Amino acid sequence: MLTKQKMDRYADVLLWGLKTARKNKFRKNEVVLVRFDLLAIRLAEIIQAKLLDMGLNPVLRQGLTPVMEHNFYDKANKNQLAFIGPWEREFCNHLNGGIYLNAPESLTHLGDIDPGKIGTAAVARKPLREILEKRGETGLYGWTLCTLPTEEPAKKAKLTLKQYTNQIIKACYLDKPDPVKAWETIYKDAMTIKKWINSMDVNYYHVESENIDLKIKQGKKRKWIGISGHNIPSFEIFLSPDWRGTKGIYFANQPSFRSGNYVEDVKLTFKKGSVVKIDAKKGKDFVVKQLSMDKGACRVGEFSMTDKRFSRIDRFMANTLFDENYGGRHGNCHLAVGASYSDTYNGNPAELTKEIKKDLGFNDSALHWDLVNTEKKTVTAYLNNGEKIVIYENGLFKY
Repeated sequence: MLTKQKMDRYADVLLWGLKTARKNKFRKNEVVLVRFDLLAIRLAEIIQAKLLDMGLNPVLRQGLTPVMEHNFYDKANKNQLAFIGPWEREFCNHLNGGIYLNAPESLTHLGDIDPGKIGTAAVARKPLREILEKRGETGLYGWTLCTLPTEEPAKKAKLTLKQYTNQIIKACYLDKPDPVKAWETIYKDAMTIKKWINSMDVNYYHVESENIDLKIKQGKKRKWIGISGHNIPSFEIFLSPDWRGTKGIYFANQPSFRSGNYVEDVKLTFKKGSVVKIDAKKGKDFVVKQLSMDKGACRVGEFSMTDKRFSRIDRFMANTLFDENYGGRHGNCHLAVGASYSDTYNGNPAELTKEIKKDLGFNDSALHWDLVNTEKKTVTAYLNNGEKIVIYENGLFKY
């Protein structure tokens, strides 16, 4: 496990992430939710104290244990699956920040649950996410999250707990005397890449690797964002494209643990923006049902690339937060099926309505699932003037 010193540094980085992720500064007496898994309680205690010192009001809530989560999906009827307490909407309408501390005790405890029930609950809770998204767009809310080392993901990643812990320390720069300063440097360096790629008038991107041949349409009024404090760690630079222009084949060579299920070698074929064929070495039924939970679940919500010069992650971690930020030999790209991010709108996101989002091709869904590819690849931007530019190759942005 992490030492007290490393925990304290982790808390400082998370608070930096929380403040950086929010457009407006936090004010005294605002409310911050700290949601934590049972095994993350020590870090929750440290963060609570620091939030109190900042003059904020921390609200601490423990997440469901694997047994509680299994009980819910196993026993809940349709009404119970869709139940949202009236106090939850009220709470979200007054929430100013969120810190989510993940410390999983199990990754496959829902393997025997009908994926349709998991989808039903996700769709029911979508309005709460939309409240927080709108508050984020207006600068009233910001969030960040992290993962702590536990036995279960270490085992699934084929690492000892010590190796897994060391990877988290290295990935989050907790081995530095001042990790916040290290993150501020990465934040500034990423701005250079975003400014460069956003200066191009791009029609579409062509992603090519051993198993990927995919075209992604940028869409109107888009911008690339990332390394914004929302995730610790986060090294990805990403875009929510116009889902209608996606065509070709995408392959996730990294396994994925999601909602208590495991999938491997997911291959998606897109035509006219939607998935028309799904293959998977393991977990195909789960993938099929996840991508059918609502109309937008089979469409693209995000395309992302990670520069290996930033990321110190070089092992599979059985955790999407780390795996989608993999550096290694070739960096990574990932594609998310489901919801788009309004922050990638090149304007004031607060002005976006559902109608405008639909017109611009921002995808809407209760799902957002990142599927990672770490193969050696080339990403080429095809500009509207007919020019083409290789923007990413062998894990590096070519700026």
